[in-house]
Amino acid sequence: MTTRRTFFRQAGAVATGALALPNFLPETHARSVHAADAGLKTAAEWAQDEDFWSWVKSEFTVSPNLLNLNNGGVSPQPKVVQDAHIRFYQYANEAPSYYMWRILDQGREALRSKLADLAGCSAEEIAINRNSTEGLNTVIFGLNLKAGDEVVLTKQDYPNMLNAWKQREKRDGVKLVYLNLDLPSENDDALVEQYVRAFTPKTKVVHITHLVNWVGQLLPVRKIADEAHKRGIAVIADGAHSFAHFDFKIPDLGCDYFATSLHKWLCAPFGSGMLYIKQNRIPDVWALLSNDKSDGPDIRKFETLGTRSFASEMAIGTAVDFHLSIGSARKFARLHYLKNYWAERVREVPGVQIHTSLKPEYAGAVALFSIDGMKPSEIDAALLGQYKIHTVGIDWENIHGVRVTPHIYTSPKDLDRLVTVITTIAGKQAVASKQKKS
Repeated sequence: MTTRRTFFRQAGAVATGALALPNFLPETHARSVHAADAGLKTAAEWAQDEDFWSWVKSEFTVSPNLLNLNNGGVSPQPKVVQDAHIRFYQYANEAPSYYMWRILDQGREALRSKLADLAGCSAEEIAINRNSTEGLNTVIFGLNLKAGDEVVLTKQDYPNMLNAWKQREKRDGVKLVYLNLDLPSENDDALVEQYVRAFTPKTKVVHITHLVNWVGQLLPVRKIADEAHKRGIAVIADGAHSFAHFDFKIPDLGCDYFATSLHKWLCAPFGSGMLYIKQNRIPDVWALLSNDKSDGPDIRKFETLGTRSFASEMAIGTAVDFHLSIGSARKFARLHYLKNYWAERVREVPGVQIHTSLKPEYAGAVALFSIDGMKPSEIDAALLGQYKIHTVGIDWENIHGVRVTPHIYTSPKDLDRLVTVITTIAGKQAVASKQKKS
């Protein structure tokens, strides 16, 4: 059987040698290796196979001194993806207008098909862009809405999306109906009911964040979408944190529109993203940027971005193949295992609270914790300043804590370090609180 190290070395050789095609790592090779390995163990068993994940870790070039636990912001790329990106960048610089437009740009259709296969939809429903914000703004500003039309969203949605909707409210007079979610939640019915209660005959759109970035909560998009469609309401899903993180296909969600950032959990080059629009809905969305058929039925109308980084775009294909070599189910099992590995330990520490579900139906790698008597910014500063552990403090609406996001290159030993440090900080805080009271 091909070893993991041999496999990834071959992947790197193919990536740096290919020029015009996005399929740098032969898909048949990736899938054959995955198929050979997959039957040996369940995904849960693979999640704890440290020999396997040590090979994965060796393919990343992350700092050995700074413990990066903010992969939810943006993830590093494995070396094979970096090499593909750099090689294409150098290639394009040999004669930019020729190699960019006449060679590299011709690889987009193959890449579109590759992404569609991973997403479980038609290639005619996928547009390649730069990030979730661009994709979601395309839909938000492109929909035909008029004054008085209602949009249901939550205070826990991402700020860029909230601001886009506020702009439509200010310019066009649409009415924004905000929900205030109490998270974490392990009650789908209660969450769905909260959305349904907000629907009225004037509701035209519901905006749902698939995985709430602040706290790691997975929302029941399909159940909400089914209720929305019964009432003729269009469904937008913000998949910035869910794609290539959870094991699902976009049509499973029942949404009409979906956007994601590929530089998060897929580990594609920075500034790469994907927009999905259900095929019969494409004419309903005007192109955000100039296009000669801006209200037409072709998904490609959303890709008239002008000159952009073809090198980073073409290297997305290598990231897809790297993902396939691991497998979506195996990857999610590992990410969920890593989250629970540290969260189950620190929730037993006096003064420490976990604000994310430990069940795989409701959360994956992202989790939020807090320490009694400390502000999130204080905990974040202590983790980074004293211990070189990079996280992010969250103070947003009713969510307050420090977000921790490991990735597939993170080891249990790394998380042992996190647990030790949180225990130390919580202990110092408890002593300081007692002294203050006395």
